[in-house]
Amino acid sequence: MFRKNLFITVIVLVGLTSAAFADHIALKNGDRLTGTVVKSDEKTLVLHTDAAGDVTIQLPAIAQIVTDKPLHVALKSGKTVVGLIKTTDDKVDVTPAGGPPVETPKTEVVAIRNDADQLAYEKSLHPTLLEGWNGGANVGLSLTRGNSETTNLALAFNAARPTLKDKISIYTTSVDTTNELATPTTVARLITAGIRYERNFNPRVFGFVSADFMSNALQELDLRQVYGGGLGYHAIKSDKTTLDFFAGLNYTHETYSNGALVTPVTVPPTYTSYGVTNRYAAVTLGEELTQKAGKSTAITESFYFFPDLTDSYTGQYRGTFSFGTVTKISKWLGWQNQFGDIYVSNPPVGTKQNDIILTTGLNVTFGTGGAK
Repeated sequence: MFRKNLFITVIVLVGLTSAAFADHIALKNGDRLTGTVVKSDEKTLVLHTDAAGDVTIQLPAIAQIVTDKPLHVALKSGKTVVGLIKTTDDKVDVTPAGGPPVETPKTEVVAIRNDADQLAYEKSLHPTLLEGWNGGANVGLSLTRGNSETTNLALAFNAARPTLKDKISIYTTSVDTTNELATPTTVARLITAGIRYERNFNPRVFGFVSADFMSNALQELDLRQVYGGGLGYHAIKSDKTTLDFFAGLNYTHETYSNGALVTPVTVPPTYTSYGVTNRYAAVTLGEELTQKAGKSTAITESFYFFPDLTDSYTGQYRGTFSFGTVTKISKWLGWQNQFGDIYVSNPPVGTKQNDIILTTGLNVTFGTGGAK
C-alpha cells in the first residue's frame, strides 16, 4: 500500500511540475490550456500541446496568456521586446530578463514568436536571391493519328519570390501545335515570357517595373518587346484572396514578318527585309486576382489593356485576358486548366485579331518558403 501511494504521489508531483513549467492559456468560456506558445499574429495564437500537437486558438476567445519562457513580442512601432508575457484585460506585460516590465496595449502587438520563429522571420527579411521561390510548371500533351496527325505540346513555368519588402515574378509559356501530314503545317506556335519586380511603398501601394516578350507565328509576329513601369495597389491581400490593380506606361517594340497592317497609319512603320517594325509608347492598365477555392483548388485571373499613346497609331490597342485553375492531387502534383485570349486591334493582313488558347494538363509545384 505504501509503495502504491508513493507511486501515485510521484505521478501527481510530476504532473504538477510539468504544469508549473508551461505556458497557460485561459479562455473566456472558462477552459484552460497548457503547453508552449509557438507564435501569434493579430488574429490567432498557436499553442503546442503534448496531447493534441499544435492547437490554433482565435485571439478574441482568449482571456489571459501567461508564459514561463521568454518570447519575442513585435509591436506596430517596429520595436521588438523579449521577455515573459502576461496579459491582463486589454494590456500585455512583457518582463525582460533583468529589466522592468514593459506594458503595451494588445492592439499594438503585431506578432508573438518563439526563438525558432523569430530566427526564421529575421532570415526572411534578408533572403539570398536563390531563397524564397515558389511556383510551378504545367505540362499538356495531345496526339492524333490516322486521318490527321497532329501533335500539341503546351508548356508553362512561373515562379515568384515574395519578401516583406518586394517581389520578383517570372513566367514563360509555350504552345506548339503541328499537323504532320504529307505537307507539314504549323497550327499554332505561341511563346511568351516576362519578368516583373515590385517594391512595396506601404502595405497597400507598390511600384513595379517589367519586361514582357511574345512571339506568335500564326499572327506573323516575330517578336514583341514591352518594357514598362508604374504603380500598383493591393485592393485585397489576405490568406485566401489577393486582388491587385496596376497602372503605368510602357514602350513597345514589335516586328512582323508580314509588311502590311490592317489599320492605315499617318506615318508608316519602318519596313525592312524582315517585315515591318512598330515602335510606340502605350499605357499599362491591369488587374490580377488569386482566390483559394476550398482546400485543394486555386483560381487565378488577370486582365491587361494597352492603349497606344503615339499619334501615328491613334486607336491601336492590345489586350490580354487569362483565367486558370489548379487542383491539387498531392502535395506537389496538381491538375491545371488555363484559358487565354490575346487581342490586337490591327493585326497584319490575313490574320485575325483574337488568339484564344485553352490548355489542360499536369501541374508540378515547388517552393522554398519566403515571406508573403
